[in-house]
Amino acid sequence: MIKKSAVEIIALPAFTDNYIWVLRHAGKVAVVDPGDAAPVCEYLARTGETLCAILVTHHHADHIGGIAEILTKHPAPVYGPSAEKIPGLSHPLTGGEQVSLPALDCEFDVISLPGHTLSHLAYYDARINEVGAVFCGDTLFAAGCGRIFEGTPAQMHASLGKLAVLPAPTFVYCTHEYTAANLRFALAVEPDNQAIQLRAQEVAATRAKGAFTVPTHIALELETNPFLRANAPAVRAAAAAKLGHVPRDALETFTAIREWKNNF
Repeated sequence: MIKKSAVEIIALPAFTDNYIWVLRHAGKVAVVDPGDAAPVCEYLARTGETLCAILVTHHHADHIGGIAEILTKHPAPVYGPSAEKIPGLSHPLTGGEQVSLPALDCEFDVISLPGHTLSHLAYYDARINEVGAVFCGDTLFAAGCGRIFEGTPAQMHASLGKLAVLPAPTFVYCTHEYTAANLRFALAVEPDNQAIQLRAQEVAATRAKGAFTVPTHIALELETNPFLRANAPAVRAAAAAKLGHVPRDALETFTAIREWKNNF
């Protein structure tokens, strides 16, 4: 039996729909993708906790924009993609490494996820929440996936496949509150999917209360996320309607629905 990590995870909202994830344990914290310094610095000032690491998934400004200011007040190691310009990067990563943060009782496997950016990373620890947690930036969203800015559809499809095979209960900590909009698209792809219908109702109620809809978990995404369901007959049929022919394979299905979502 895997011993549970003692780390606690909380969200700091930033901008209009970003989340900066805070991992905390025994007065020490790490933050994931701090695009804005203000929420992080306010949190550290309020709690008196000590920053011991910054984890970065990719180089977009809403994920790294706060790092430089944070480091002037709270020096800490910065982990992130070696091929991207990350402020203060002290531990360059490419995927396949392990990042040990003993002060937080965390041991992350680093997963390479090209697609949204060419060097996008995720951080996975099988012990968090007893069932595992993955911090996946803008690759996998609740009921959706990120846009393909630098990579190819094939890369993005393969990267999502790496996340889809994580244990079903694994918690997914993405960095945007896009769930309601993503589910509107998922219903356009699979209007008869009862799991999507139910999730859309639950998310609408959650957002009406001002509550967060993430983290999600892998099992729920496999049921309701069209970008993980390219082999589902209904998703293939929806892609065929857009393409004008039956998709050759799951990649062509994925590519068609990603393009559809770009203009949805």
